[in-house]
Amino acid sequence: MLRQAVFLSSAFILVSGAARAQASAEISDGSTVTIHYVLTVDGKIRDSSKGKKPMSYVQGTGQIIPGLEQEIRNLKVGDEKRIIVAPGDGYGPVNPDMFQNVPKKSVKGRSKLKIGSTVSGQFGGRQVNAVIIGEDKDNFILDLNHPLAGKTLQFDVEIVEISRKRAVKNEE
Repeated sequence: MLRQAVFLSSAFILVSGAARAQASAEISDGSTVTIHYVLTVDGKIRDSSKGKKPMSYVQGTGQIIPGLEQEIRNLKVGDEKRIIVAPGDGYGPVNPDMFQNVPKKSVKGRSKLKIGSTVSGQFGGRQVNAVIIGEDKDNFILDLNHPLAGKTLQFDVEIVEISRKRAVKNEE
C-alpha cells in the first residue's frame, strides 16, 4: 500500500511540474496556440468559439490575421486580452477594384436575387463569394471584397493552450 501511495505522489508531482511549465510558456513563433475568442464588429458579435471547440493555429505562419497574431505574441495560458485590430492589420481596406459588373444573364437564379444577396463564383481562378451592391438593366454590381474589409475588429481572447513540437534526434 505504501509503495502505491508513493508512486501516485510522484505521478502527481510530474503532472504538476508539466502543468506549471506549460502555464509559464509564452507564445512565440512556432508555438501551436489554442484560444477561445469572441469577434465583435460594429458592436455586434460576428463569430465566437465560446461553447464550442477552441481554435488552434501555429504562431508566426500567417494562419490568422496579422494584427491578432501580433497582439497575442508573448501571452501565456490563462491570459485574457481585448485586442482591437485596424482594417490594415485585419482584412485590409475596401478595394474599389474589387467592385465588378457581371452580366445578369451569366448569373444562375438571377430572378430571385436582390441587392444584399450573396453569390458565389470564380474570380481570378479561385472560388469567391460576393455581395450584390447594385444593379442596372443588364448587370449586377458585385462587391468581391472580404465582408470584413474596411472594418475595425474587436477580439476578446483567452489563451487555452500553448505547445511546441520538440525536435527529434535521428539516432543511427
